[in-house]
This record gives sequence, structure tokens and C-alpha cells, in this order.
Amino acid sequence: MQQIRDALANALKAQDVSVAPEEITLEHTTDFAHGDYASNVAMVYAKQLGMNPREIAEKLAAGARDIEGVASVEVAGPGFINFTLAPEVFAQILEEEADEWGGNDILKKETILVEYTSPNLFKPLHIGNLIGNIIGESITRLFEFSGADVKRINYPSDIGLPVAKCVWGLQKTGGDAHDIHALGEAYRIGNAAYEANGKVEIDAINKALYEDSDAELTKLRERGVATSRKHLHELCKTLGTKFDYEFFESETGPIGKKIVEKHMGVFEESDGAIVYKGEKVELHTRVFVNSAGLPTYEAKDLGNFELKLKKYPKWDRSYIVVGVEQKEYLRVVFAAIKEVFPEAKDKVLEHIANGFLTLTTGKMSSREGNVVTGESLIEDLTEVAKGHAADSRADEKEKLAQEVAVAAIKFQILKGGTSKDIIFDRERALSVEGDSGPYLQYTHARCHAIMEKAKEANVKAKYDATAAPSELIRLIYRFPEIVLHAQEELEPHIVANYLIQVASAFNSWYAKEQILDGSTSSPHKVALTDITRATLKNGLWLLGIPAPEKV
Repeated sequence: MQQIRDALANALKAQDVSVAPEEITLEHTTDFAHGDYASNVAMVYAKQLGMNPREIAEKLAAGARDIEGVASVEVAGPGFINFTLAPEVFAQILEEEADEWGGNDILKKETILVEYTSPNLFKPLHIGNLIGNIIGESITRLFEFSGADVKRINYPSDIGLPVAKCVWGLQKTGGDAHDIHALGEAYRIGNAAYEANGKVEIDAINKALYEDSDAELTKLRERGVATSRKHLHELCKTLGTKFDYEFFESETGPIGKKIVEKHMGVFEESDGAIVYKGEKVELHTRVFVNSAGLPTYEAKDLGNFELKLKKYPKWDRSYIVVGVEQKEYLRVVFAAIKEVFPEAKDKVLEHIANGFLTLTTGKMSSREGNVVTGESLIEDLTEVAKGHAADSRADEKEKLAQEVAVAAIKFQILKGGTSKDIIFDRERALSVEGDSGPYLQYTHARCHAIMEKAKEANVKAKYDATAAPSELIRLIYRFPEIVLHAQEELEPHIVANYLIQVASAFNSWYAKEQILDGSTSSPHKVALTDITRATLKNGLWLLGIPAPEKV
């Protein structure tokens, strides 16, 4: 709350300490008994002032008591200053448009590129591939909710050694390139052969595919690409993602190779290959064109960047959401990009690292063929969710079951932090109690049902600013700041865990209250229910989770 920071800065100035308001730490309290906000500013400046932190806190509190919207200022513990908001402050949030509640326009002048999902084609997506999609989609929505113009970009791998392995496998097995599962099996067989005695043959296929010198091989690759893209787009539709543009490695490879060859000096020859010596910027050396004259992933990323510039010439930031294991790789690629492209020198190029996802049964590998696909996991969870949907009020029970399945997957991935590894627990993910996506959906639907009944009873929402603020409204008041914090930190889990607090607070309050009891307090309780509904709906949207009105 800016007024509190301003007041503390002025109080410090009276003690001959000059500090900008934005430098003052102000946090939400963990216990509402200690107010709504707390600051450790007295402890931060105790040494500079040569005074006891508690004594400084008393002086600062005395100088910061007359703040609009603050009911009381108290000193606690070794020198914390706690601020309790006035009741009328909470009434103001009901004046917000429900669809915009929690949003801001801090990024309204920015164009942001977010590249995510970007799988290897020619094999089914296993559940580990889902992480980048789910995290990337949520982060794009956080940017959008702060007013940014966001471009969603997918960069799938449609050429290279993994594709050559699959094409070889298709030839040997006679597999149907129109069947995604046949592609996965062909890849497994091709990979096993490459590691055994098929390296020379598969390397030759790889070279022929790059050169487009064998019509039969090219046709197999093109069929596999079409099958994989159809498969990918169907899965993304289920997950709620629609990309603005797709770039392919078959496009970026030739472009990247030319960029490398044009900028010899930035790059240099080494043992028949062309490399970037990252040591000059305290990184490491990487190959951009290999000794066979083929572009590597590094060169393809240069080509990808050039295509992004042509498609979206005016942008402010560019993010790539991919596994944490790519951290050092991308540091080198970004360094090379900034040397080659003048447009990138003053721009934000950033890697958003995601962890790995495994089942409680252990790790999976496309190479070994023990993959649980994204579709099969969603189908499995949907079947279980149908049990919940069977007794629901929903008109489309099949759709509801799928939405519950998506919520189960997304919430368990998002609640722990972007770079953390996840062990997916199906039973816990599908629970309608505790910290799960379905629990949030059911709470949202409960709020919606109450609002329907209020409408039937002609009870209109009206918040009573004279009533003592409940913990529920004090928690909901924090939503815009939670959203802003999550966007600034690029961490959707901040929203996810906050929503669990809101749902829990609402359900505890609901268990004690008769909302439509005909009393004069009913409009107030209906208003509380409606702002809870809006908070859950918008928060779920930020996580990419559907918010069904009936469950």
C-alpha cells in the first residue's frame, strides 16, 4: 500500500534518514491478529541511527499514524510496525469490474514474446512435456493481466537426429506415419539402433533430410510432422493454449547457419566445426555448425531469433520456458544473440526454467518406451473425474470431467514453483478437499450457486462498510498485490497457493454462516460471496484452469 510506504519514508526523514518509499519493505502479515501489513523498516535502519529497533519503531509509528485508510498502527516484537486497514477500505474493492478484479496496467505499453511447449515432434508428448506448456501459459496470462501484449510462440523440433531416428524406424517397421503411437515406437527402435550399430545409416538419413535430397525420406518426415502437429494442437486445445505463431527447426536451421557463417569473428573454426567461444564472456564454448556442416540447436536458435524479429519487430522482452537443464546452454545462446543482433543488446532475453515431472511410479523416457503420454494421463484422470461429475448439476458432464482432470494436472504442477521437480500423485491431484485444482473449482461453483439463489430471492449484493472486516475480505483484498507479485517474480505458484487460502477461508466462513437467511446482513454476505467468486474465477484463469459454474 503506497500510502503506508510514503508515511514511513516521511517518518524516517524526520529522523534524518532519506529513503525512497519503494525501498521500504512492506509485507502482508501471516496472522490477521497482527494487522494487514507489517514492516521491518525500524530494524533495517537501527544500526544507521544507533538506536534500539523497538525504540525506532515507536518513533516511526508515532509519525505514521495519520494515514488515509489505516485504522491503527502498532509496534510488535523486536521492532515490527503493524498496520490494520480501516473497514471502509475493503468496501472499495466491490467497485471493481468483476472481470478485471485483480488486474493492473503496469505492462500496458509492453510487447512480450513467450516461447513455450516446443516439443520434439515424431513422438507422443509424455507428461514431462506438459510442464513447459502449463507454466508458459500461466505466465503469459500473468503478463496479459498486467496489460501486456503477449505473443505466444511454439518452436517444435521437426528435423534433426531424433527425426532421422524415427524415419529410420518407420522404414524398418513399416509403421504408419499417420499414427502418433507408431511414430513413438519407431523413435524407440531407431534410438536403440543408433546406440547399437545403426549410427552411420541414421546419420546419412539425417543429412539427406537436411538437404532434402531423398523424396521418399522427405515424404515420411512431412507425414510425421503433420501427424505430430495435429496431435500437439489437440492436446494444447484441451489444456487451453492457442499459439500466435509457430517456428520450425527446418526453417531456422538454414537461416542460423548463414548467420554463423556471416559473423565469423564472433564465431570461429575449431576441428572442422564452427564454435562460439563463450569463455570470453565467462561462459563455455559451444558448437554452432558441426564438422558435417550441419547447424546445431545453437545455430537454429539464432535462426529462430531472426524469424521472431521479422514477425514481431517491436518487442520489449523475450522469454523461453524450458527445462532447468538448459540454463547454461541458453546463457551461451543469449550471449551469441546479443553479439550478432544489435536489436537484442538492450532487450530482456530470459530463460524461465522448469523442473521435471514424474509419476509416483518413477521416471519416464521416450528412448526406453516407458512413457505415459499427456493424453493418456488426461484420459485416465477424466475417467476418474466422471465419478464426481455423475452426480453434478452440470449440463455437460463429459466436459466437466475433462475440466476437473485439467485442473488436477495444472494445479499440482503450478503450486510448487516453476523450477522445482514434481512427483505427480493422481489421488491427491483429484481430491476435492485440500490443496488441489478440483477443490478450487468446487469452491468457485459453490459461490456461483449461492449467487444464483440470491438472484432468485432478489437479494442484491451490498457490502456493509460499517461491519467489522472478516478475515475472508481482508484476504481477498490482497488479490491484486498477489497477482502483481506473481507477475514480477514469474511464479504462478504465488497465485495458486493464495487461492487455496481464499477457498479455505470462504468454506470456513460458509460453514458458520446462513447467507440467505432473510436478515438485514444477507446483502453483505452475498457481496462477500460474489467477490470470493470473482477472485477464484480470475485466479483460476491466471493458472489456465477452467472455472465451471456447476459441479
